[in-house]
Amino acid sequence: MTDNASTQHTPPPPPAEWAPHDAVWIGFPSHGELWLEDLEPAREEVAAFARAVHAGGRGETVILVAADEASAEAARALAGDAAQVVVEPFGDIWLRDTAAIVGGDRIGHDFRFNGWGGKYDLPGDDDIGRRLAARRELQVADHGWVLEGGAIDGDGTGLVVTTEQCLLNPNRNPDLTRDRVEALLRNALGYTRVLWLGDGLLNDHTDGHVDNLARFVGENRLLIPEPAEGDPNADIYRDAAERAERFGVEVVRMPSPGAVLDEDGEIIPASYMNFYIGNAAVVVPLYGQPNDAAAVETLKAIFPGREITGFRADHILTGGGSFHCISQQIPSF
Repeated sequence: MTDNASTQHTPPPPPAEWAPHDAVWIGFPSHGELWLEDLEPAREEVAAFARAVHAGGRGETVILVAADEASAEAARALAGDAAQVVVEPFGDIWLRDTAAIVGGDRIGHDFRFNGWGGKYDLPGDDDIGRRLAARRELQVADHGWVLEGGAIDGDGTGLVVTTEQCLLNPNRNPDLTRDRVEALLRNALGYTRVLWLGDGLLNDHTDGHVDNLARFVGENRLLIPEPAEGDPNADIYRDAAERAERFGVEVVRMPSPGAVLDEDGEIIPASYMNFYIGNAAVVVPLYGQPNDAAAVETLKAIFPGREITGFRADHILTGGGSFHCISQQIPSF
């Protein structure tokens, strides 16, 4: 199945992330040459995330995806009975962007992946989505344009949020206009309204993925960071909130982690927005910042029926993302 520019049929949109899941795919760090000294601690952070989502059996089925059998053995040892482990070769763990998006039509939608605009061309990333969907016996629709799952976030009603920096970036789909992107989102995934934010976080190699900037936490209800003192992304957060409010979306705020620096003193795109909403738990990445506890408390108020857990994600972040970036949910129908 492919996109058809003339189709008039609009499929139902993917369920919101807080809707029930059958399972979730989570990427497990598998390549020592990519992760270097962060490999083992990143594996421990991923396993902690998997256990939290599993929530002692109250959560969805957790499927840890390892790229080879040796890594699968490590995943089994760390996750125990909290996860199933499968082996499928991939370039790296960012399954939010490379796994299929399961739509409201119960189809796995597989888009082109070009390494975030040609930055990281790794073998296996271009077809991991189709292979994982086949394991779940999902029908697969192939779409001939570039889209990463972390670039969009929907509220389940047909409303989706994204950023101009990413979806209109010439390194993705250079021939697509804003109107054409909106038409493709409607035809492929059933998104009938698009909230366009501006730029994403500074130094984000994804070119502004929205799941580091703004997340739906209810129908027409968008969570956006409140800048911390001296926050390098303060103007970006303010612009996002203003655009959302003008669009007519209810904006709620959560403290940001502020300036998080790497060992060389460079700003890195650390964000509490990269939380994952599971059946039983919401898991938020923490960075040892003053607002860590406030981020957890904010999510407790938003999701009172779920266990809110925060885990350090410093080593996963060295690869460029966090918990939401390494996961892709499979909705229940």
